[in-house]
Amino acid sequence: MTKGVGGKSFDEALASLTNMTAGTQSIGEPEFQARINKAQRLMAEHNISAVYLHAGTSLYYFTGMRWKSSERMVGAMLLPKGAPIFIAPAFEKGTLEQFMLLKGDVITWEEHESPYGLPAKILDQAGVTNGTIAIDEATPFFVSNGIALASPEFRYVNGAVITAACRMIKSETELALMQRAKEMTLAVHKATASMLYAGITTQDVGKFIDAAHQKVGAPKGSYFKIILFGPDSSYPHGVKSPKPLEDGDMVLIDTGCQLHDYISDITRSYVFGTPSLRQREVWDAEKAAQAKAFDAAQIGTRCGDVDLAARAELEARGFGPGYKTPGLPHRTGHGIGLDIHEWPYLNWCDDTKLRPGMCFSNEPMICLYGEFGVRLEDHFYMTADGPVWFTQPSKSIDDPFG
Repeated sequence: MTKGVGGKSFDEALASLTNMTAGTQSIGEPEFQARINKAQRLMAEHNISAVYLHAGTSLYYFTGMRWKSSERMVGAMLLPKGAPIFIAPAFEKGTLEQFMLLKGDVITWEEHESPYGLPAKILDQAGVTNGTIAIDEATPFFVSNGIALASPEFRYVNGAVITAACRMIKSETELALMQRAKEMTLAVHKATASMLYAGITTQDVGKFIDAAHQKVGAPKGSYFKIILFGPDSSYPHGVKSPKPLEDGDMVLIDTGCQLHDYISDITRSYVFGTPSLRQREVWDAEKAAQAKAFDAAQIGTRCGDVDLAARAELEARGFGPGYKTPGLPHRTGHGIGLDIHEWPYLNWCDDTKLRPGMCFSNEPMICLYGEFGVRLEDHFYMTADGPVWFTQPSKSIDDPFG
């Protein structure tokens, strides 16, 4: 049996975990203000009159306000100077003010009114009647289109020129939260492996992973779960009807949690039982590709070249080429932070140059459709001296947790 896999009951495995959140702190008001200041500097550089931030992670990132997107327009306008100006339905104003961290005026609209002209109205009150408005790229089309149709005198651009430029560079506080969140999820992975047994269903494993994430300090449990056994593990994001665990199956578990809004995302692959020669060869190739991607991630390197480094290693071992399977059918990695997938991406077409503070998953999965798949996913962040792992990669197929 693979080391660390099986042998414990649900309760024994859960009892091995403790709350891991001591000493962590959420983002404070000074950092939110610093983010707005940076955005306003970028707005001046790009000659942007305003940025519209829709309810969601970018609204939270810049203002500290947690508000979910819905069919009603709720957001904020960032102007080149001053505090954010919030937009909300009139009946929500009192609630919205309770969620404010950074204070700002609230411009409201009644249910029978269209809110889409409010961004231009806010600018008009500031003496701006034309120019460029950057729209948060996560804004639903009905909102972005509504704003553009209501105020054709303005030019509209993708807000990522401001939002992504700020969010892709993590602060020390953000890195610390992500570090702890990933440590929490790795502890959950170890505990989960220890309670597996032949016949267990993916649903039962999922219940444990939720309970385990809560035990280590994530109140909502898991942010997501992908649990796959045997041939099912060859499909990166799962199958319609997952099978129970059998002896000799490749196990693929991909999960994460949130800690003060920042997300972890780690995948482990290992064999329940004794690995076959084929499983061993593919697992070793995956580990080598992950290492090549890490080594290629140096300051100033193009993100796409990190992806190509992993692919070159796989092709040298007989996989691919390109997206062809058996091989790697998707990008090598993605950025992460408040969203599980953020800019930039380790995709061979991404020309973004690596800079300190950027964070990435490293997961050049090998898929052998209908047979099995291996994904080893750890994350790293960039420093001036190169990449640093948040969590150490899997040790070996025989001892995946080291």
